[in-house]
Amino acid sequence: MTQNPGSAAHPHKPAWAGRNYSLLTAATVVTGLGANGSLIAAAFAVLESGGDGGAVGLVAAARTLPLVVFLLIGGALADRLPRHRVMVAANALNCLSQGAFALLVLTGEPRLWQMMLLTALGGTGQAFFGPAAEGMLMSSVDGEQAARAFAFFRLATQGAALGGATLGGVLVAAVGPGWVLAIDAAGFAVAGALRSFLDVGHIPPRTPGEGMLADLHEGWREFIGRPWLWGIVVQFSIANAVVGAADSVYGPLVARDRLGGAGPWGLALASFGAGTVAGALLMTRWKPRRLLLAGTLCVFPLALPSAALAVPVPVGVLYVVMFVAGTTVEVFSVSWMTALHQEIPEDKLSRVSAYDWFGSVSLLPLATALAGPAESAVGRSAALWGCAALVVLVTAPVLLLQDVRTLTRRTKQVTDSTPASADTERPVGGLG
Repeated sequence: MTQNPGSAAHPHKPAWAGRNYSLLTAATVVTGLGANGSLIAAAFAVLESGGDGGAVGLVAAARTLPLVVFLLIGGALADRLPRHRVMVAANALNCLSQGAFALLVLTGEPRLWQMMLLTALGGTGQAFFGPAAEGMLMSSVDGEQAARAFAFFRLATQGAALGGATLGGVLVAAVGPGWVLAIDAAGFAVAGALRSFLDVGHIPPRTPGEGMLADLHEGWREFIGRPWLWGIVVQFSIANAVVGAADSVYGPLVARDRLGGAGPWGLALASFGAGTVAGALLMTRWKPRRLLLAGTLCVFPLALPSAALAVPVPVGVLYVVMFVAGTTVEVFSVSWMTALHQEIPEDKLSRVSAYDWFGSVSLLPLATALAGPAESAVGRSAALWGCAALVVLVTAPVLLLQDVRTLTRRTKQVTDSTPASADTERPVGGLG
């Protein structure tokens, strides 16, 4: 892959940290600071308005349901239209929805349906943004430097997540959730402005297709033909659902009842963020040869936070557990991004990313909506132990996929005419 205009080197930057990469990283840091605080703010806005765990779950479900509905359309559009325009439009929608949510909280007593509607608009923006952003990032770095570029990108954005969670918990406790939501809205405005300067001139013009359904079908063939890809997505459809329910519903409730409120829970999320920073920093130096094997083994500790909340452990122990889980899951994240960049054609990146996102979040609305009833039926502790067990049970079978065990990092760039297996131990995609 030749260097593209979006990756022109600056004398004081690494060769892979070009203009597009720098803009994408800066914009994601800005939104990361606000978004991680706003998750805490939204949960406590519901609780302060008189809602219970079920209401918190419904608002969280309202955020993720539009992802399931619109992700595939968003992926197809991002492979048809200039990706930066899709991203800017999505940021504008997020800015407006979070601004309205903040105004509602600051000026009165928000009703549950209003909070659900506004978070649903934010989720709609994310559905169109996510596939476009992932495709844009992957097209902005060169193949041989991709792993390091992704690791530094994750390092910067997870650092923002750490700061956002820490500040979010403190600010919610100090000034209330409304102001934190307002800060998040302003962050989306700034990020949209930065992303409007992205250069897409290096991306080859798209060949006119046969329509949206044909584009989606082509992306589906690319997705389903690679067992390692759909196997891990199925795994995370369940793992993300139960972890999301634990973090968005049970976590704030345990914090309120046993840990001291929003401040300690914000620090717990910040500890997870610190772990992801440590994991990203590790991945700037470590390049595991078997990408997916190393990544999948590092998913098992994701069960630990739910188990810790189920006990519940003292808050200091919870911080350590969250740090370990964050570190290991970040190893998976960088390995996963590197594998996608290595194996998926550029013109299909956003559609494959959409199927990835779709599978990964498809059960999240159901899990968060059922979190409250599950607590009522079996108790909070039993529900959290169930979350931990499910993470382990759905991760173990992924190791049975041969491609997960053998997919190997390429040590040199291959051309379109070079077989995919030229520098891997065996061909990947379409093989079980």
